[in-house]
Amino acid sequence: MRHVIALDVGGTGMKAALVGADGALLHETRRATPRDAGPDAVVAAVLDFAGELRDTGVRRYGEPAVAAGVAVPGIVDDAAGVAVFAANLGWRDVPFRRLLGERLSCPVAVGHDLRTGGLAEGRLGAARAVDRFLFVALGTGIAAAIGIDGRIEPGAHGSAGEIGHIVVRADGPPCGCGQRGCLERLASASAVGEAWATACRDPGATAADCAKAVESGDPLAEAVWQDAVDALAGGLVTGLTLLDPRRIVVGGGLAEAGDTLFVPLTRAVRARVTFQTTPQIVPAELGDAAACLGAGQLAWDLLATEVTA
Repeated sequence: MRHVIALDVGGTGMKAALVGADGALLHETRRATPRDAGPDAVVAAVLDFAGELRDTGVRRYGEPAVAAGVAVPGIVDDAAGVAVFAANLGWRDVPFRRLLGERLSCPVAVGHDLRTGGLAEGRLGAARAVDRFLFVALGTGIAAAIGIDGRIEPGAHGSAGEIGHIVVRADGPPCGCGQRGCLERLASASAVGEAWATACRDPGATAADCAKAVESGDPLAEAVWQDAVDALAGGLVTGLTLLDPRRIVVGGGLAEAGDTLFVPLTRAVRARVTFQTTPQIVPAELGDAAACLGAGQLAWDLLATEVTA
């Protein structure tokens, strides 16, 4: 059976799969990322993991993978197949296309994890068959992927979709990017957790705890939550004004709050639009498997490109 290798390399764990031509996951596996051992050890672990997947494919299907895709965090040069920099993993200028190509003896595609996850949501998940969408991930930070006609727009310099650094409150808290009042400093899971920990005077409180308190009717939690929702709505309205998507797909840890997030968020966005058309705002469907599934899509796309070249 023809298949490809898909790898999603994260700061704490790696997800991998053998993926069929229809996008089906034929085999899935995970393992920890040895971040504490240093960047060289992480790269070696990725290569070893890919090699084991190749061997699994040979045992199960009688042939090796025909291509591989890998999704990595940080700054990524998709065209060159290089992981330029990742602060959480400490690596710089890792030529994954070449290294994995040598290990696997097949073509390799390399992509940014968020954009790769957006690609999967666009083809297999909450935005399938939608010609224009915005995929927004609400995690430790906030970032987005711009979906257009079945592909993800990388931008001229590989940084399209950095919606987390739209300034939504000019007098807001300082951001690591050098600005003040960035969206991710007000509406990310980490920002909500920080605000709730301060409000409830529990340094260990998280965004999930805040959501639970909102659901129980705690007025203090409701105020913290609504403040984040208002900031997020402001950022999304900026995004939809620029991009005019038919659908906004929201994923990441904060989206796990379900209606506690989506009901007030949809209401807040609708209250802010004037001439714009309000898109559907829906939860992501693929969860933490999105980037791995997207890596498989990158691999199949690479093969299709080679056939038509």
